[in-house]
Amino acid sequence: MCGITGLVNLTEPRPINTAVLGGMLAMLRHRGPDEFGLYSDQYAGLGSARLSIIDLAGGQQPIGNEDGTLWIVFNGEIFNYVELRQQLETRGHHFSTRTDTEVILHLYEDLGPACLKQLNGQFALAIWNTRDRSLFLARDRLGIRPLFYTRRDGQLIFGSEIKAILAHPAMTARLRPD
Repeated sequence: MCGITGLVNLTEPRPINTAVLGGMLAMLRHRGPDEFGLYSDQYAGLGSARLSIIDLAGGQQPIGNEDGTLWIVFNGEIFNYVELRQQLETRGHHFSTRTDTEVILHLYEDLGPACLKQLNGQFALAIWNTRDRSLFLARDRLGIRPLFYTRRDGQLIFGSEIKAILAHPAMTARLRPD
């Protein structure tokens, strides 16, 4: 069971505070004790706490495509990733890992959000597009893998658990009596 988290500046470019992102990721340490990875630019930051199951040595996340325009963090398992990978290789895609995560990224390159129709599995994912500065958040059809999000202070903040979101300094945990 892995964990993902991240944030996107919605209103203006400003450097992502990697200490904040790292603090959010630390809240997910129990979900993926094997590896911790971060990606950030002036608009977005992604974090992954990985439990290594597939491609133990080469599957570190976030994973970027060849030209660095797409970045993915992924929690889950795609049962048909081997078949999808073969189809993508036939269409000219090249892979640097053996992970289902990279298969999703290449499938997204080809199909955009419609790639979800091809996925058989349980998952939550985030794909950051540096070209058009868009974030694609998705879960499997049954919502087996959790994914929470909120907007606060001009940012979209997301995570596999609410406590990752609450680790962001703009957030406060309080009960509302209404």
